[in-house]
Amino acid sequence: MLGLDISSTAVKLLELSQHSGRGGVRYRVDSYAVEPLPPNAVVEKNISDVEAVGETVRRVVKRAGTRNRHAAVAVSGSAVITKVISLPASLSEREMENQIELEADQYIPYPLDEVNLDFQVLGPNEKSPELTDVLLAASRSENVDDRVAALELAGLSCEVVDVEAYAMERACSQLSEQWPNEGEDMVVAVADIGATTTTLDVLYDNRVIYTREQNFGGRQLTEEIQRRYGLSMEEAGMAKRQGGLPDNYIPEVLDPFREAMVQQVNRSIQFFYSASSYNNVDLVVLAGGCASVPGIDDLIQERLGIETMIANPLANMSVGARVKPQALSNDAPAMMIACGLALRSFS
Repeated sequence: MLGLDISSTAVKLLELSQHSGRGGVRYRVDSYAVEPLPPNAVVEKNISDVEAVGETVRRVVKRAGTRNRHAAVAVSGSAVITKVISLPASLSEREMENQIELEADQYIPYPLDEVNLDFQVLGPNEKSPELTDVLLAASRSENVDDRVAALELAGLSCEVVDVEAYAMERACSQLSEQWPNEGEDMVVAVADIGATTTTLDVLYDNRVIYTREQNFGGRQLTEEIQRRYGLSMEEAGMAKRQGGLPDNYIPEVLDPFREAMVQQVNRSIQFFYSASSYNNVDLVVLAGGCASVPGIDDLIQERLGIETMIANPLANMSVGARVKPQALSNDAPAMMIACGLALRSFS
């Protein structure tokens, strides 16, 4: 399946294939592309213009040059209610489904005919082996239907609608080889700083235990460049990526934005401490478009006193003939969710 990440400003596509070799299973990036969305087509992770998103998906598929027509997408964590419930381990899957539908009313504040609901069996309950833990996930049907409709307009078949936090967790399975102890018994904070939203996903033992979204992102830097130097939004975005701005850009525009990023990551981690029983983070991983702001990993490490690294979930993958390695490497920190969705092909 194609992994399609529909964010507030762009659609990112990633297609992987799996190969067995002497070192075990390896992945290859067969195609990838990023296509900007028209302004306000997606607002705070909600699709407001299905046709514009469908047209952008059609363009990103064309740009990637893939013939694959099956795709996985995700809804944001703020659009999903998740709950772990315990059910008798003796139930068959059909009985479990019926039981969940009966119990779902207690956990979901919307009429059940307005939601899409799914569940995943997690395994035996630690305290009571006769019970099994089940993860319940529900989202308003419109969140799911709009994504499915946008893909269908682009001639794709939507096979999976995932949750962004779980796609991020799956992508982290490609990063954990680079972490001390491969992430075991570690608290890892993944700060995904995109154009308009910062999402903090905290993993313990490589499983997501906390997610929080806040309105902060790279668009603030683009808008400041636009205002300060009298550029259009598009010109400001290009200048941000390619350089060529006046000498005062770094001290007067970029440095204050870097400081704001440090504060945002620190504040997100403090929220995590106050909402959980944890009081330390072992590793900060920066993802999203803003992870490519020069020197941001060193600055966060220095200020927070926590080891900090830039996410590259594609570092250990080979690259197909259609893919430009340099462009892929530049975009890699922003491809976490697309990578996690593409990996659904193999799970």
